[in-house]
Amino acid sequence: MTELTIRKEEQVVFALRSLYEMFGYRPYKMTKFEEYDLYVRYKDFLISENVITFNDTNGRLMALKPDVTLSIIKNKTDEGSLKKVYYNENVYRVSKGTNSFKEIMQVGLECIGDVDSYCLCEVLNLACKSLTYISDRSVLSVSNFDIILNLLESENIEADVRSRILDLISKKSVHDLIAICKENDVSEKTAGLINAIASLYGKPEFVFEKLDELLPGDENVESFRKIINSLDDEAQKLVEIDFSTVGDSRYYNGIAFKGFVDGISGSVLSGGQYDKLMNRMKQNDKAVGFAIYLDMLERLNETVNEYDVDVVMLYERDCNIKKLNREIEKITYNGTKVMALTSIPNEIKYRKLMKFDGEEAKEV
Repeated sequence: MTELTIRKEEQVVFALRSLYEMFGYRPYKMTKFEEYDLYVRYKDFLISENVITFNDTNGRLMALKPDVTLSIIKNKTDEGSLKKVYYNENVYRVSKGTNSFKEIMQVGLECIGDVDSYCLCEVLNLACKSLTYISDRSVLSVSNFDIILNLLESENIEADVRSRILDLISKKSVHDLIAICKENDVSEKTAGLINAIASLYGKPEFVFEKLDELLPGDENVESFRKIINSLDDEAQKLVEIDFSTVGDSRYYNGIAFKGFVDGISGSVLSGGQYDKLMNRMKQNDKAVGFAIYLDMLERLNETVNEYDVDVVMLYERDCNIKKLNREIEKITYNGTKVMALTSIPNEIKYRKLMKFDGEEAKEV
């Protein structure tokens, strides 16, 4: 990993833009705002329902963009063709870390159109590669909506009950799952399968072995296995199957995934297939994509950067500046951060204190 000599968010953005372009994704630019009505109609799709609004000069109620995916779908006109885009946009919404509105830099990609198995594998591979740019201690949790939804639909469970069950699955609340299945007359067999699958977690080989026992010959399991087994070697190391990785069944289907980094509570990456959202927005295309929430990386900086600088270098005001610069260059050459001061600071946290004696720097 590159040393944190610039903000972590900036490092990630530079790296990811190059990565996505390498795989044929083209940059997508958009305005800072959309008509507020767009976000009202699909508010359940948003991470937060809170939206900053203002009146345009013609009286229309506008909103500062809280989401990028909705704008991309709304403005897509070439239906049927495969469109691969990535974005680096600021969105305006309540930050998970502060519970107040923030301007947040968000990076992500969308693959829209005739999405096939290769497209799904490519997006999952790129999600894994994206995580490795953030941290070498990361994991991508992947699930398949269709396996669970197929069980729920076989019992003709109403949409609102289905949503409640999916929410309980995401929380791994087995006791409440049993209760809601009993309340809605779900058969013992189906309820048992839902609970067993909801509890599955681990490396793909282990999980698919269990799925074969629970749902022998299931088509959704087989298609899921095919996708996971087709991932590249790097992705195979990061992927774990976790059926608690779910979202709103009104918008998502098929593959769903979230990326986690050691040191940050909560996911830094979220994505999946959203064919249902496309249909609700009057588009016949399929779609898959993900977003990376760069505001979450501020927490990683807090964890990694225990010190403001690596070295505080003390010097006398009348010293030889050229020689002082030479000593500082030696230290900063490998990415070590140095702050040169004439006295020991009160509020700066540092790993090492050094002093320039006129000829060379020595540790104090």
